[in-house]
Amino acid sequence: MLKSALKTLTVAAMLAGSSMSAVAADYTLRATANSNENDEDYDGLVVFKNFVEAASNGAIEVELFIGTQLCSNGAECLQGVAGGAIDIYISTSGGASGIFPYVQVLDLPYMMSDDRIAEHVLSGDFVRTMRGMALEDSDNSIRLMTVGNTGGWRNFANTKRRVANPADMEGLKIRTVVADLPQELVKSLGASPTPIPWPELFTSFQTGVVEGSKNGITDIMGMKFPDAGLQYVTLDGHAYMGALWWMNNQKFLSMPEDLRRVVVDGFYALQQATFASPKRKSIQAYEDFVAGGGDLYVPTPEQKAAFKEAASPVYDWFKSNVARGGEIFGALEEAVTEAETAVNGSRDADLN
Repeated sequence: MLKSALKTLTVAAMLAGSSMSAVAADYTLRATANSNENDEDYDGLVVFKNFVEAASNGAIEVELFIGTQLCSNGAECLQGVAGGAIDIYISTSGGASGIFPYVQVLDLPYMMSDDRIAEHVLSGDFVRTMRGMALEDSDNSIRLMTVGNTGGWRNFANTKRRVANPADMEGLKIRTVVADLPQELVKSLGASPTPIPWPELFTSFQTGVVEGSKNGITDIMGMKFPDAGLQYVTLDGHAYMGALWWMNNQKFLSMPEDLRRVVVDGFYALQQATFASPKRKSIQAYEDFVAGGGDLYVPTPEQKAAFKEAASPVYDWFKSNVARGGEIFGALEEAVTEAETAVNGSRDADLN
């Protein structure tokens, strides 16, 4: 009975797919990600494409461009979104900070304590607040659709020693991107920020130009950094690696309401896929790191509190030096407080 039902559903799905492909779509969405097919961004786009094309009954077609076919960096890609050459683009906060500097709020350390808190925050009004700010600052051309995840959590890793307390960071040369906020964070912990382009990082570990980084474990293992000497990872989880999904606002608003609803639901499905993907991929990555002789350290709650205290000057720096920083910082604080109340209430209820 079950096999028969599954076969019927499979045939129905194939027929539906063939009928959709035979009819020209009313709308085509060109979506790009400057990554590859092993990345969470790609996982999210595949889910989005399949959901939207099916739920719209073929009225919307989604074309995927993975890599740098349409654009090569955040500023260029977002300009493409604003001008309508690109309909959908995913950026990190650093990739969008040149146009929307306040999105770096997602990089502030130790604001969100775990996946449940982060996912609650990024599924609520905080993202709508950031959307409104981005629309205002882009003359209503660039719309923030959702915020997912791209790589799990940022953790400190290095080639020299176990880092259990902030004092252990003293003097380490930590690779950062060319942006003020991560450099301020590294300095607040007593280490030396060293901007290095991503493609040069493996060699920089080998030669000692840098001695550490702040990355997720899937990036560390995917780039084979342990082979370059990166043998110590501290699971301090100082930042949730947010992925900002942007869309040309005019394209979105040009659709009838029923199709806009499909697109919104598609981004929800995409978000859920990117929340889940790093959790699965990190399991093997951590196992491989330890199997290769890596030292994986989990700070105690007291040690993690010490890291947050040491990094706290970054909050004031952000509010004082980033355009609209105080506004978005307040929105995030409020969202985190609400998330902690809701999530911890659910946890308590499930204990009995």
